[in-house]
Amino acid sequence: MLKLNIFNKILKKKKNAQQDRSANIQKRRHKLKSYLEKAGFNISPENLSKRLFNVCILISLAISSFLLYHFSVTLGITWSTILLSIFALWVLVFIILLFMLWLLFYIIIDLRIFKRKIDIEDVLPDYLQLTSSNIKAGMTIDRALWYAVRPRFGVLANEIEMVAKETMRGEDLKNALQKFADKYDSVMLKRSISLLIEGIEAGGEIGELLNKIAINIQENKLMKREMAANVMTYIIFISFATIAAAPVLFALSGVLIKVITNLGTNLGGVGSAASSAGFSISFSTTKIKYSDFKIFAIVSLLITSFFSATIISIIKSGNAKSGFKYIPIFMITSIVLFLIADMVLGKLIGLFL
Repeated sequence: MLKLNIFNKILKKKKNAQQDRSANIQKRRHKLKSYLEKAGFNISPENLSKRLFNVCILISLAISSFLLYHFSVTLGITWSTILLSIFALWVLVFIILLFMLWLLFYIIIDLRIFKRKIDIEDVLPDYLQLTSSNIKAGMTIDRALWYAVRPRFGVLANEIEMVAKETMRGEDLKNALQKFADKYDSVMLKRSISLLIEGIEAGGEIGELLNKIAINIQENKLMKREMAANVMTYIIFISFATIAAAPVLFALSGVLIKVITNLGTNLGGVGSAASSAGFSISFSTTKIKYSDFKIFAIVSLLITSFFSATIISIIKSGNAKSGFKYIPIFMITSIVLFLIADMVLGKLIGLFL
């Protein structure tokens, strides 16, 4: 009897553990589905997982084929070493690759959600003013929201269409609007929808309320532009230091390393001749290789460009995500200018040596 009770407890614990695991999986899937909806992707989490898994398999197959050819034909390594390397590839590299793909996908989704939020905030005042005009013309609130939709509103137009479809199915307009507001992490959108819902509940003049909300949003945007203009000096300084000054200084340092290396090599013979004549004079070249310094300079410029673009975005708009579009521009410009400055300064110094 005691053994039966213990066995039942073990089964109960296993069952609870399975239920908790299943609940966690469902929770993660629901969160991923919510993320995909915010980003505007019409794909199920299961289908997405299958696609990313298939991409990992294809990449691993490509790497395995390359290793088979490279090890067997070029290096002539034994099959046991090749099979061991492929096994390590499919166990370790596959897991790391799958993790990196998911991480990259989440970053892309997060940036896409942020972009959609910015697109909504840009056209929200115009949409509210059109809705206000429709209400003043005698339309009901739901019809005014629907007829104010324009193709140029983009993401906002699609979201309002979804709100209209939900209200047609019988859902309350206030609940549909609240779901739309909760979908995006936008203080401006949430405050506007909250004021609209409060106006509907209070039974006030909704048309005038929406017009005042739109004017308030436009005034806030104007204040943000003025604040960004006030800190333009800092933005110009950081941009110049990152894009122009740093690459030229790194190129000048690289040319200096070349000059010191050449001087040390040329004066080495003089030092040996002086030593043979009884003078204790010695010359040595720098221990820093130019190839190593060039790698260091490029990596430093890439890191500096990344953080400079992020800092500029925070200064300008108060959000680091909006600066991701500047990162490739900063990186490419600084690296190209470094290579050009290195080539030009190298030729100029070569004329005098």
